[in-house]
Amino acid sequence: MNDIRPIASQPSAAASKLAIADCDLHLGPAGIQELFPWMSRRWQDHIETFGMAHRTGGQNGTPNYPKAQPAAARRDAWPPSGRPPGTDLAFTRAQHLDAHNVVLGIINPPTPSNAPQNPGLGNAIARAFNEWQLACLVRPEPRLRASLVVNYEDPLAAAAEIRHWAGNPGFGHVMMYGRTAAPMGSVQYFPIFEAAAEAGIPIGVHAFGFGGAPNTSAGWASYYIEDMLGHAQSIQVQLTSMIVNGVFARLPGLRYVLIEGGFGWAPALAWRLDKAWKRLRAETPEISEAPSETMRRQVWFTTQPMEEPERREQVLDTIGWIGWDRILFASDYPHWDFDNPDTAITVRLTEPQRQAIMRDNALAVYRR
Repeated sequence: MNDIRPIASQPSAAASKLAIADCDLHLGPAGIQELFPWMSRRWQDHIETFGMAHRTGGQNGTPNYPKAQPAAARRDAWPPSGRPPGTDLAFTRAQHLDAHNVVLGIINPPTPSNAPQNPGLGNAIARAFNEWQLACLVRPEPRLRASLVVNYEDPLAAAAEIRHWAGNPGFGHVMMYGRTAAPMGSVQYFPIFEAAAEAGIPIGVHAFGFGGAPNTSAGWASYYIEDMLGHAQSIQVQLTSMIVNGVFARLPGLRYVLIEGGFGWAPALAWRLDKAWKRLRAETPEISEAPSETMRRQVWFTTQPMEEPERREQVLDTIGWIGWDRILFASDYPHWDFDNPDTAITVRLTEPQRQAIMRDNALAVYRR
């Protein structure tokens, strides 16, 4: 048990001056109306008159499952201004960016979904979200990088949105969700990945999303805890689809970041994929290497939520198999399951390992 360090004894990031790269900040507008200055009158009127129909009915105004806390936020994340958590930049600076010496923060806007049923509305929201992030978050706070929001269920429009912003340093990655209408490796989504690879910008796949299908392969789950645990399953489906359908083989420069889906499952998935590929490789002759090799070259994982086995040092074995350069720190600020950078990693790391996870890996992926 020598690899375990009590949480209380871990040094403060601010005190140690270790700079932090946080790859999952849920910052956004207080409501859809804040995006209206970047939307045409047509779509403003559409939203006011018809609302925003999504692919899962419960998403219209209320979540499918009650959250553990209001707005899924930690209780101290409500700003004195009265705005919802994650919507007050000054408060975010004081509570998180400054307090934890965050030098790079990747924004993953929480709502509304970027895949509504109406494709024109989805495209308008995507453009407005991108304009809003740059104007209201990235330009005022240069430590932040926006997610390039796309309506990924309209892949040609999504690819055009990526190319529109190509070369803009204000964006960190193209944002997609883990539950799509079809597995991501399906041919219809390829224009998105092709455009991202051309632009040299990673794909960030965040847990959640509403593809229109139930949230498990056996139907709708009963409880919030089932929905949360199901995100890891969705992420595994997407990663498998991307590998087996040859997306990574066709785009060897594509970077693929998996956010809020855990990583403890990665070795077992790779072992099973490798075994199946060896026996069935005639089915996919364009895949010339074992899936595990592709994962180690083109895939990264964030720490939140990080699996915590009873013998916590076993996490080191898992990371060692995945690769110490593949793990990126994420706090999930300001959500209720926020991981404080001071205490999130409870296993003893060498200083190079700690700096890699907490900062250097993200700087390399996002090329800062």
